[in-house]
Amino acid sequence: MTIGGWPFGGRSIRISCLWVGSLPESSMNLLFIGDIFASPGRSIVNDHLEKLATSEQADLIIANVENSAGGFGVTPAIAEDLFTLGIDVMTTGNHVWDKREIYEYLDRDSRLLRPANYPPELPGKGLAIVRARNGVPVAVMNLQGRVHMSPVDDPFRKADELLASLDPEVRVRFVDFHAEATSEKVAMGWHLDGRVSAMIGTHTHIPTADERILPGGTAYQTDAGMTGPYDSVIGVEKETVLRKFKTSLPVRMEAAKSMVELRGTIVEVDPATGKAKRIKRLKLVR
Repeated sequence: MTIGGWPFGGRSIRISCLWVGSLPESSMNLLFIGDIFASPGRSIVNDHLEKLATSEQADLIIANVENSAGGFGVTPAIAEDLFTLGIDVMTTGNHVWDKREIYEYLDRDSRLLRPANYPPELPGKGLAIVRARNGVPVAVMNLQGRVHMSPVDDPFRKADELLASLDPEVRVRFVDFHAEATSEKVAMGWHLDGRVSAMIGTHTHIPTADERILPGGTAYQTDAGMTGPYDSVIGVEKETVLRKFKTSLPVRMEAAKSMVELRGTIVEVDPATGKAKRIKRLKLVR
């Protein structure tokens, strides 16, 4: 289904989405924005998040921001700007450590998460419990994979640990699993099925078309995709990446700027049970 033609400042955008699941009787909406990449990604979020949140009746907005500072990391100033736009919780991944000035901020604002399965003595946490706009408490968890990634603690055992720490009254639970291998993400989806409301993957910057509700009531998608420039190689200028592949020489990675899209996922949850009712992919083209 395509919903198009909304005017924004003299321009129009197109939103493409398809619901998977049943129509809910009692529900709340979680809006997740895939990896925000550099200034183009921040710009499209700035331009359209308010209208998008209203049209989708979002009760909670979550975004992965680990590439929001030039494609590598996030800074305190950028985090503050994104919170001001209406994002409630921000997740990250392996690039969270790229900007040293964020270390202190991770301990200061618990709404900015880093993957929980890094060593516990590092700054920040991988779990936040926040109130959605409808007053429902929501647990947001951030985990990182180990296949083709930097060595970290076991994300499966860490997921179990986080879930065991939750008050049973916190029934709505969202997981951003930042991982490279599709097999590891699928495995995590099955591992969490029936215990979380949604598990959405990030990291590859490539949106997948496998959104579904697992048998236990967990909404699943392997990767939400990137919010940023798609005339690129996963956000970076094409020529730079091609030169690296063809020569194996070191290159300076620069963020691309064209064909900017906002990619994400919307999950409709029954707040009484924490079970997902519906899930849809989101594609907003500027």
